[in-house]
Amino acid sequence: MILFGDYHTHTKYSRHNHGKGTVLENASVAANKGLKQIAITDHGFNHMFYGVRRKDIPSVKEDILNAKEVTGVDILLGVEANLISLDGQIDVVETDFEFLDILLMGHHRMIRTPTMKDFNKLIIANMSGSPYAPSQERKNRNTTAFLKALDKYPIDVITHLNYGCPTDTLAVARMAKEKGTLIELNGKRINFTDEELEIMASEGVKFIVNSDAHSPERVGECNNGLDVIFRLGLPISQVVNIDKLPKFASKR
Repeated sequence: MILFGDYHTHTKYSRHNHGKGTVLENASVAANKGLKQIAITDHGFNHMFYGVRRKDIPSVKEDILNAKEVTGVDILLGVEANLISLDGQIDVVETDFEFLDILLMGHHRMIRTPTMKDFNKLIIANMSGSPYAPSQERKNRNTTAFLKALDKYPIDVITHLNYGCPTDTLAVARMAKEKGTLIELNGKRINFTDEELEIMASEGVKFIVNSDAHSPERVGECNNGLDVIFRLGLPISQVVNIDKLPKFASKR
């Protein structure tokens, strides 16, 4: 069993020292660990503190070209977009797709939202509410926002689903399957029950294991997801970056 790629890695372009390394450093670690491909997916543009700036995208592209030449690792340019509204809006616009090779999306705190209602219901409510016993109203609201985002955008990967934003996991996973979107088994945290994962697998949902590396040495460190796969006996054929390179929905 070989991990071919890691598609959730951050660099210094996730600002204010949130990402620790350079594109070249991430790619060099990937090469040393035998990865064939990685993605640079810094935080989305509407994150108040850590978001990559659109004006920096040319520099990211230049760094990627240099790192490809130096390391031989194929490198995709992406972004970990933020869910920013109850109506499923995320912080990418049509012109962003001109440079995106891969689109990740997840819930994060401290995001600029279109309205105060969105901020209160999507950000504040999830920050202040219990992560373990969410009200059905909050869970339904979060789920609807995710479903609307999946319907509106060619999202390749849902990152760390349920982290800080409880949803109806199976409803999101089923919509993801319909849209060709992958459910991430995150290298730091997996917020699904074993039963949910087994149901997802039985229904043909496809997964991707990623590190969510914020420092170069963490690139390729996907044991959290791999351990779950082995422990539950999830089908390797449904994990798109083990023993093969994935195809992404946004580039179909």
